[in-house]
Amino acid sequence: MTSASMAQPARLHHERRQEVVLGVDTHKDTHVAAVVTTTGKLIDSGSFPTTADGYQQLLNWARSHGAVDRGGVECTGSYGAALSRFLRGNGVAVIEVNQPDKATRRRRGKTDTIDAEAAAHAVLSGRATATAKHTDVPVEALRLFKMAKVSAVKARTQAINQLRAILVTASPEIREPLDGLSIPKLVRACLALPKAAAGTAISATVFTLRLLARRVEELDDEIDALKQQITNVLRLHTPELLECYGVGRTLQQHS
Repeated sequence: MTSASMAQPARLHHERRQEVVLGVDTHKDTHVAAVVTTTGKLIDSGSFPTTADGYQQLLNWARSHGAVDRGGVECTGSYGAALSRFLRGNGVAVIEVNQPDKATRRRRGKTDTIDAEAAAHAVLSGRATATAKHTDVPVEALRLFKMAKVSAVKARTQAINQLRAILVTASPEIREPLDGLSIPKLVRACLALPKAAAGTAISATVFTLRLLARRVEELDDEIDALKQQITNVLRLHTPELLECYGVGRTLQQHS
């Protein structure tokens, strides 16, 4: 028998590999996966760490049971985001799967394996059809910058409110020179306050005002840096938006 004739059965065997569907119940430290046939029969399930090696183990394990072209993954925007990127990068179409409905959970119970199997069944039945959002595109970069910026703005507002609350009860010699100042001027004035004798109410007030003012100043820098990052992403991918009157500024502030 020639080598060509020996290779032919192996090739035909590979071509006849059954299609299987992957389902994954995602968590912070481990993902539980299940593989089912196209008729819905559970073949196997397993647990894998949420690491680069763990993702590769999961995919190798799934493919050891058949051809994996699609998979249902829970929480593709959070716990399942990194796994979804890995699967897409290896030719697996990722479908966003919501948690099993309450009727299914009452009937079958609640375990990670059952949820993983349910994710695969959701893809098979057509109940889940939405392609998982890509988290490695410009929109994801904007989402991350926005999240950090919203947090910084909130912290800045809190620091300013605390600074003003302290001034309400501060001694007149501290409060009166600062009354009526705009936020930028108030911050600069508080940073310039001279140190008072230690152990007094005035020294505690001055120390706290200087600390809060410095926090506001640092958060201003942080917010400006995030705005610049947002602008850079827009300029790189959709520069025309920055040229639209009233759009570019809004995107920098709220994107």
